[in-house]
Amino acid sequence: MSLSESIRVALDSIRANLLRSILTTLGIMIGITAVIAVVAVGQGGQQSIMKEMEKFGSNLFQIRLDWRRDELPSGTEFTMQDIEIIKANVPELEYLLPCADTYSQVKAGNKAKSAQISGTEAGYACLHPLEISTGRFFSDSDCQSGRRVAVIDEELARELFPRSSALGKKILVGNQALLVCGLFKAESSPFAMGIKFVYIPTRVWLDIYPDGGISYIEGGTRNPAEVKTAMQSSIKILERRHRSENLYQGVDMEQQIQAVNKVTGVMTLVIGIIAGFSLLVGGIGVMNIMLVSVTERTREIGLRMALGARRRDILLQFLIEAIVLCLLGGITGMALGVGGAFLISALAQWPPLVSWATVLLAFVFSAAIGIIFGLLPANQAANLDPIEALRRD
Repeated sequence: MSLSESIRVALDSIRANLLRSILTTLGIMIGITAVIAVVAVGQGGQQSIMKEMEKFGSNLFQIRLDWRRDELPSGTEFTMQDIEIIKANVPELEYLLPCADTYSQVKAGNKAKSAQISGTEAGYACLHPLEISTGRFFSDSDCQSGRRVAVIDEELARELFPRSSALGKKILVGNQALLVCGLFKAESSPFAMGIKFVYIPTRVWLDIYPDGGISYIEGGTRNPAEVKTAMQSSIKILERRHRSENLYQGVDMEQQIQAVNKVTGVMTLVIGIIAGFSLLVGGIGVMNIMLVSVTERTREIGLRMALGARRRDILLQFLIEAIVLCLLGGITGMALGVGGAFLISALAQWPPLVSWATVLLAFVFSAAIGIIFGLLPANQAANLDPIEALRRD
């Protein structure tokens, strides 16, 4: 029997038991769909995170207190004087900013909204992709004099001042009235999670929240190659000033990108492997149905052998039938997987990264499942005794 004849017989058998064949391929179809969708969405999310982080540039670093310590020694907190001394003694630095954050209420008239209140300096707008749409970001003189000014995002401004422009108006943060000197465009990122932001000078932030403190220090160099040098020099100055070692930890943007890339890659791999187990279940279903098919067609097998069919012809016939079943499920699963990846990514607001290597691997894997799980039933059919087979009812 030729290969084309074997494929025709396999398709005839599938059409004769159409509902059973569809149910058999469901396991393969669902498995392939899950693997392609998960990998595509995972890689797309990973790429989106990388793009968001790359917006900040490769010349940035942060210094934080070691959060793994159960208790931090007193007097080790960051101070504004630390910032001034580091800037004066580290020539590689272009910017060095204190950063303080808290989540609080912002009020205007009878309206109140929750927002992240960030205390920083004028250089923040240069280090971060902040697009000022109206007004200005606060200046060095604003920060030095402790002027009560704030820069808020446009969405928060519309909620607080729905009928007029927020620029030049006053908002209440804590117990302080602040003048809105600028508005910036809200970040259209899937990772923004709808958080509203208000930026104010650090000294004003410390006045409003006296029990709070500077969370971390952020620096930027003129040359990305100088980041590690500037970061290590800054840490040494902090250790000398606060008489403590191994308490301050620095991380640059390149390290953060590598860490996030590693974590998202592992998560995508693990979820993909879990989804791949459904392919194993689908393969077992194919083997089970093929064993039933061999039992049902015992007389047919005996008749073919009596008419001259060789054992390898019978083996090939049932093996091809199993492969065709798996390929039908695999092709359908690939189409659904790619479509599902685009749908999920549209809802998550990031582009899917459909790797055609993954699609091709899924196609080959579905064929391999047909061969592996179809081999036992096909071998069982090929080893039937033709005389005994013809005697079966």
